[in-house]
Amino acid sequence: MTPPADSDSSSASEPSPAERYAAAKARTRRGDLELFIQSLKFPLDDFQREACEVVADGHSVLVAAPTGAGKTIVGEYALRHAFDQGEKAFYTTPIKALSNQKFQDLRAVYGAENVGLLTGDTSINSEADIVVMTTEVLRNMIYAGSRTLDRLGVVVLDEVHYLADRFRGSVWEEVIIHLNERTSIVALSATVSNAEEFGAWLHEVRGDTRVIVSERRPVPLWPHVMMREGIFDLYSPGVDPQNPGPTPALNPEIEAITRRDRTRDSRSSFNQGRHGRHQHRSGGHRPGGGDSKPRGRRSPPRFAVVDVLDQQALLPAIVFVFSRAGCEDAVDQVRRSGLVLTDEHQRRRIADIIDERCAGIPTEDLGALQFDHWRDHLEAGIAAHHAGMIPLFKEVVEELFGAGLIKVVYATETLALGINMPARSVVLEKLVKWDGKGHKDLTAGEYTQLTGRAGRRGIDVEGHAVVVEHPGFDAAQLGRLASRRTYPLISSFQPSYNMTINLLSSSGVERSREVLEMSFAQYQADQGVVGKARRAKDLDATLAGYKDAVTCSKGNFMEYAALREKIARSQKGSAKQVKAAMREATADTLSALRRGDVVKIGGGRRAGLAVVVIPDADASAPRPTVVTDQGRIFRLALSELHHGLDVAGAVPVPKKFDSRNARSRSELAQVVVNAKPTFDLNAHKKAKRQGIADAGGLERETEALRRKMRAHPCHHCPDRESHARWAERYFRTLRDKDKIANEISRATGSIARIFDRRLAVLGDLGYVEGSGTEISVTEAGAMMRTLYSENDLVMSECLRMGVWNDLTPPALAAAVSTLLYNGRREDENRTPNIPGGPHGVLGTALNETVRVWSRIDDLQGAHHLPELNAPHWGIVGAIHGWAQGKSLAASLKGTDTAPGDMVRWCKQVIDILDQVAQVAPNEVVQGRARAAIDGMRRGVVAY
Repeated sequence: MTPPADSDSSSASEPSPAERYAAAKARTRRGDLELFIQSLKFPLDDFQREACEVVADGHSVLVAAPTGAGKTIVGEYALRHAFDQGEKAFYTTPIKALSNQKFQDLRAVYGAENVGLLTGDTSINSEADIVVMTTEVLRNMIYAGSRTLDRLGVVVLDEVHYLADRFRGSVWEEVIIHLNERTSIVALSATVSNAEEFGAWLHEVRGDTRVIVSERRPVPLWPHVMMREGIFDLYSPGVDPQNPGPTPALNPEIEAITRRDRTRDSRSSFNQGRHGRHQHRSGGHRPGGGDSKPRGRRSPPRFAVVDVLDQQALLPAIVFVFSRAGCEDAVDQVRRSGLVLTDEHQRRRIADIIDERCAGIPTEDLGALQFDHWRDHLEAGIAAHHAGMIPLFKEVVEELFGAGLIKVVYATETLALGINMPARSVVLEKLVKWDGKGHKDLTAGEYTQLTGRAGRRGIDVEGHAVVVEHPGFDAAQLGRLASRRTYPLISSFQPSYNMTINLLSSSGVERSREVLEMSFAQYQADQGVVGKARRAKDLDATLAGYKDAVTCSKGNFMEYAALREKIARSQKGSAKQVKAAMREATADTLSALRRGDVVKIGGGRRAGLAVVVIPDADASAPRPTVVTDQGRIFRLALSELHHGLDVAGAVPVPKKFDSRNARSRSELAQVVVNAKPTFDLNAHKKAKRQGIADAGGLERETEALRRKMRAHPCHHCPDRESHARWAERYFRTLRDKDKIANEISRATGSIARIFDRRLAVLGDLGYVEGSGTEISVTEAGAMMRTLYSENDLVMSECLRMGVWNDLTPPALAAAVSTLLYNGRREDENRTPNIPGGPHGVLGTALNETVRVWSRIDDLQGAHHLPELNAPHWGIVGAIHGWAQGKSLAASLKGTDTAPGDMVRWCKQVIDILDQVAQVAPNEVVQGRARAAIDGMRRGVVAY
C-alpha cells in the first residue's frame, strides 16, 4: 500500500502565491518572445533564449559569443520587442556594407515603410520605427540633440568589440555614455576574455546590464595545415580541436615533413599527397623524397590549393589574403590555370544576376571597372572581395556566394567584420599581415575573427580552418593561435576636438570631465590602479620591516645609507648629464640649421645623411624638414635623435625646389651622394665634449659626499655591510613604490588630462574662452560641433581663415580630399597631379592648407598631444576630375587608385562637403560645397 503523501513536502513543492504571480507576469511580459521563437525555423540555443528573456524583461544586455553563433538573433528580437511596444529601435553597425545588408534583411521582415537606413551618404526613410545606421551617425544625432531619440526604446550595437579600434573605437563609447537612460542597449560582441569587465562597466554607466557569454561554436571547427605534400590535421591524434588546452600536441607528421628535404618534383609530390582528416585520420602517406639539400619550403600553388579543397569537399571557401593586389593576383592565377568551379546551369544563373544588378552602370565606366574581366571570374565560380572594388561589385559577389554559385572568394580581412558570408572552409595564406607600418603576426583575436566564418549553421556538420604553409611558417605558432579562442577588449577611447567642443557646449567643463571619467578607457585604467594601490600598500609594510632591520649601535644608519644612495645616484647622474648635454647641443644644432646644410644622423631608423630643405629656428622644439640621400622626406625631431647629429657639410638647394615632387627629391639626393667626399663625416660631437666638461663639476660634488660618508659614525661599524644590505633593499623597494605611485598618478584622470590639453589648443586658437571651470565655446568654436573628421580642427581653421574661399566646386572637393586621404606607400614616389599647377589657385590653397596643418601640429606638440596626420595630395587630381564631370576612366587616368577606392573616397568627400555646406561662415563656400556634391553624386558614386 502506498503511504500517504507528506503534506509538508507537497506544499513545499508548490510555488507560493507571490511566485505564481511573478511567473504569470513574466509570461505576459515575454508573450511576444514566444511568438518570435515560433516564427523561427530553428530552436534557440540556451544563450540566445537567456539573452532574449533579459531583453523582454526590459534590461540592457551584453552578448559575447563566437562568430557564427547566432548573436544577431538577440538583436533581431530586441527590434521586434520595441516595434511591438510602439517604440523606435536603432540597429547600428561599424561599416556601411553591413548596414546595407541588415537594412535589406529587415525590410523583408517588416516592410519597406517600417525600416529606414542612415549612413554617411545615404538617407532612406530616416523617421521609420526601425532604422539601421552606422555608429557614427547615431553619435552625430546624439550631439545634435535630435528629437528622433525621444521615442528610442532600444539600440542594438552590433560588433561592439569594434570599440578597440584605434581610429574609430571612441564612437562606440560616446554612444554608450550619452544615450538617454531610458534607452536599453543590446551589445553584441565576439568572444572576449574580459566580457565580465566590459559588462561591469556597462552596468556602471547604463544601469542594470546583464552579461551573457557563450564560448561554444554551433559548428565545430577543425584546424588544418596545407603543405605541398597535402592537407594535414594541425593537432596530434587524440587532441580534441574544440578544447585543445593551452599547449596541445601537434601532428608529428607536419614536423617530420618540415625537416625533410622536399624541393624536387614539388608539384608531383603535392598531387600525390592529397590526404587529410577526411581520408587518413591518423595522417597521410609520405610520398617518396629526394636526397637534395633543402632550399627552403615554399607555398603550394594557389590553383593546387583550390583543387585539393574541391576534391576534399571543402568548398565553398573564403581565402584571406592581406592585400587587395594579392586578392586580384590570386583570382587571376587560379583562372589562368583553367580551373572552372561551376557548371553550365550555374554560369547562366550567374550571368542573369550580373546583368540584372549591373544594368545601371554607365557604359563609359565599364572599361575602368574591368567589367568583362570581373564577369569572367565570377562565371568560373571565383571572385575577389576587398575595399578596392566598387560597392555594387562587392554586393554581387556576396549575393552569388550566399546562393552557392561562387565557390572561392579571395578576400581581405574586412570581410570578417560581420558581413553574412559563411563558408565551409576558411583559408589563411599567411599568419602575418601589413598594418600600415610594418608586417606583424596575427593575434589570437584576429585568427578567431577570420576563422569564425568557417562552418555554415544548418548546412555544415563541421567547419575547417586551413593555413597554407608559407616561408617562415611555424606550426607551433599556429597551435598557440588556434588554441586561444578569446582575446581581451582594450579601450582606444580618446577625446577628439569635436568631442571636446560638443561636451563643453552641452555640459560645461566639470561635467565634461566627469563624463570622460565614465569611459571604458578610464574604467580599465582605474581597475589597474586598484591592484597598484594594493601593491604600494604592501611595499609600505616591507619598507617598515627593512627600516627596523638596520638599527645600528654607532648611530643613525639610515642617515648613513642615504649618503651612500646619493653617491650612487651622483655617479649615475654623471652619465646622464653627458646625455642631457648631448640632447641640448643637438637641439641647438637643429634650430641653427640652414637650408642646404647636410647633417649626419648618428643612429636609429633615420641614420645616414640628409639635407635641410625647410629650416626651423624654434629653440625649444625645432623640427626642420630634410631629404635623405635616398630621396625620402621627413621632419627631424629631437625625440628621434638619441645618437645626436652633426653638420657634415652643405649642398645647394634650388630656389624653386618642390619637396612634394618625387623627381626633385631624387635629384637633390643625387647631389648629396655626389658631394659625399667633401663632407666631414668624423666631426667630433660638441655635445659630448660639453657633457664631459659638465660632468667634472658633478664629480666634485660626489667627492664631497664621500668625505661626509667616511666621517659618519656608522662608517666604522663592524656590521656596516650587513646593515647596508638591508638599507639597499630599503632604497630599492622605495624606488619601486615611487614608480608605482607615478603610474597611479598618470592613470588617474588620464582621459580628462587629454581633454584639458585639447581645451588648451582650442583656447590658443580662439575656439573657447575663459579659464578654470568657466570655459565656454566661442562663435568660431560652435562651427566645429558638426564637423566630424580626424582633421576636424584643420578643416575648421581653413574655413574660418578663408583658405578655400576662392576655390571652384571641383577644387573645393579636391582640397577637402587632402584632409581625408591616407597616402599609400607607392604615393611617396609619385608627383601629385594639381589642376592649374602648384602655383595656381588650387595649388596655392593646398599649400596654405599645409601651413594651417603645420601650425596646429606645432600647437599639438607644445601641449603634449600626438602628431596630426599631414594633408595628402594623392587623389587631388582624381577627385577634381570626377567633380568636374569626367568619366571614371578619365578621372583615374595616370593614377594607381582602384575604382572601389575612388568611389569610397568620393563618398567620404561628399560627406564632409555636406558638413561644410552647413557650417562654413562664407555663404559662397556653402553654395560651392553643395554644387560639388551635386557634381560628384552620380554614376557609380551615386549607387
